[in-house]
Amino acid sequence: MRTDWRFIHEYYTGLCAHLLHDCFGETFELHQPQSILAFEDHLSYKRRSPAHVGQNLVGELDALSRAHRDFAQQHGLKAHGYLSGEGSEGISHAMMAETYALPGQVVVGTDSHTPHSGALGCLAFGVGTTDMANAFMTGSVRAAYPQSLRISLLGRLSAGVTAKDLVLALLSDSRIKAGLGVGKIFEFSGPAVPYLSTDERTTLTNMTAELGGFTGIVVPDQETVRFLKERRNLDFALESWMTSDPGAIYADTIELDCGEILPMIASPGDPGNGRNLTDMTERVAIDIAYGGSCTAGKRDDFDHYFDVIKWALGQGLKCHPDVQLFLQFGTVDVREYCEQKDYLAAFRQFGVELLQPACGACANCGPGSSVDKDQVTISAINRNFPGRSGPGQVWLASPPTVVASAIAGYITSFSALRAQHQPRRVVGEDCHA
Repeated sequence: MRTDWRFIHEYYTGLCAHLLHDCFGETFELHQPQSILAFEDHLSYKRRSPAHVGQNLVGELDALSRAHRDFAQQHGLKAHGYLSGEGSEGISHAMMAETYALPGQVVVGTDSHTPHSGALGCLAFGVGTTDMANAFMTGSVRAAYPQSLRISLLGRLSAGVTAKDLVLALLSDSRIKAGLGVGKIFEFSGPAVPYLSTDERTTLTNMTAELGGFTGIVVPDQETVRFLKERRNLDFALESWMTSDPGAIYADTIELDCGEILPMIASPGDPGNGRNLTDMTERVAIDIAYGGSCTAGKRDDFDHYFDVIKWALGQGLKCHPDVQLFLQFGTVDVREYCEQKDYLAAFRQFGVELLQPACGACANCGPGSSVDKDQVTISAINRNFPGRSGPGQVWLASPPTVVASAIAGYITSFSALRAQHQPRRVVGEDCHA
């Protein structure tokens, strides 16, 4: 199929260049280079990454960046790179959704979380370096036509429950764990969808990577139109074909009543290890709390972080002294949004270490990663496989749960934390007052 956008990041650009030089020599022209984007997003915190500094890998990572920049410059590609000092302009697939992808387009990138942009109603999926090299030369990409799995979302999420809780609940579903979604397009639909912002929808499509899917997609609607107007000042007109046909055939349908979903937690080792926080019988002390990555570094996520922190400061509470709390912006746009909303002063007063945009600890490259196997992290990233974010144990949770746990010093939900700090009624108090 013909692609509308192709993007690559610094882990793969040098290898892609090597493949193309091997086939075509030093001089060749890419197909429509104006529709190719080059991102440096994974390695911008490498000099603060214990994993890379400790293994003396920083020089090799610098070489990846040089190869990436040389290729982008040689072929006149639009590049989003490092900021002065630390961080980058943004995580590739997060920037694709914020700035580039449109409903009905085909987007391919060299990252497993490329489906992020499917929240806008486009077909977005990850490819390997060889496929991307082919796409650079032809503008097209091969894919086996996948089946579709309909995820029908009923009801409406309760206050304090987020799309991250929803996707952790879906990951814990026995049908998903048995492989029902492997290789399929996850089509998120149903009466709950209009109540989800586009930022929240991207959490669902982003984590189709963890669900085993080919990609995720949300039917574009008036919320999509609103998002495009707000973020890009673009007046977008939806077209009738931007939805599944009546009578479309699905491999299967999973129905979820969003009103029944509670704050979730996924225990270390696999994102599918999900359970309700209320089912936890043990008190798990934490050392690190991390909010960031493509999954949890968006505007809506920072609204959640701020809501919990604002409440905590009003209660005279700050980050627990035994916990390091890191919040990392997904893109420069998100950082500027937080500046405009006057969030940053509250974050610093609370005890947050703010980090510039990057994949960061999610890729075990920067602050927020564990450095010891005995450390326990609660994280809003998308996967917690062994070693993913350092040698310690990683629990996955929603943005509100991450910050609430940082306050308590152990894993807890925001609602449970608030209940602990409710004013107590004085014995004999006039009930009619």
